[in-house]
Amino acid sequence: MLSRKVRAEHGWRLAAVAAALGGLAVALGAFGTHGLADAVSPDRLATWRTAAQYHLVHALAAVGAGVLAAMRGSSSARWAGWLFLAGVVLFSGSLYALVLLDLGVLGAVAPLGGLAFVAGWGALAAALWRDGERKGLS
Repeated sequence: MLSRKVRAEHGWRLAAVAAALGGLAVALGAFGTHGLADAVSPDRLATWRTAAQYHLVHALAAVGAGVLAAMRGSSSARWAGWLFLAGVVLFSGSLYALVLLDLGVLGAVAPLGGLAFVAGWGALAAALWRDGERKGLS
């Protein structure tokens, strides 16, 4: 079992990695809008935008999960954050690669990222529920 201090450090590191990933989402979104608009089909551009949108939303969710993990020592919140980050790599990463490499087979990886996103939201819900119980709110 990890000490409270180590759990807090892990949570803050998770939040920092997620924040950097959020910045990357903004950069990749801008690249798609300004750099790919004339280089790929409208369908592929829509795929890129979907990847960037899910990337940014889940980077922000991972920041929140990391902060919750750091402040409350919640292992469920820490799991949620890492699941969100894994989802970004698998879901958004596979869609970015699909657009850049024009390999449709990469789209088959995206559902694994979607599962990681769903699991992350479930873990975050569990963390928040437990935190509410500890505070006598339920």
